Amino acid sequence: MGNATQFHRSDGAGYEFVADVVLDLDGSNPQVAARLLTAFGTWKTVESNRRARAEAALRRIAAAPALSADVGDIVQRSLA
Repeated sequence: MGNATQFHRSDGAGYEFVADVVLDLDGSNPQVAARLLTAFGTWKTVESNRRARAEAALRRIAAAPALSADVGDIVQRSLA
């Protein structure tokens, strides 16, 4: 969360990286995964290309099977 420049890369790689880490970590430590997911808190304020890529990453997380309640709650709040 301390490297906004790379997180908000125009190619969406930052969003995809965090989404991958959240999904990998959710099974073993859902509280930490949910905390990492809060990095998407400002996704609605970025320009349209980045916003679309961030939303796609969030929707990919939301569609994951067997999502923990912690991550599920944060991702639904982010998408709302």
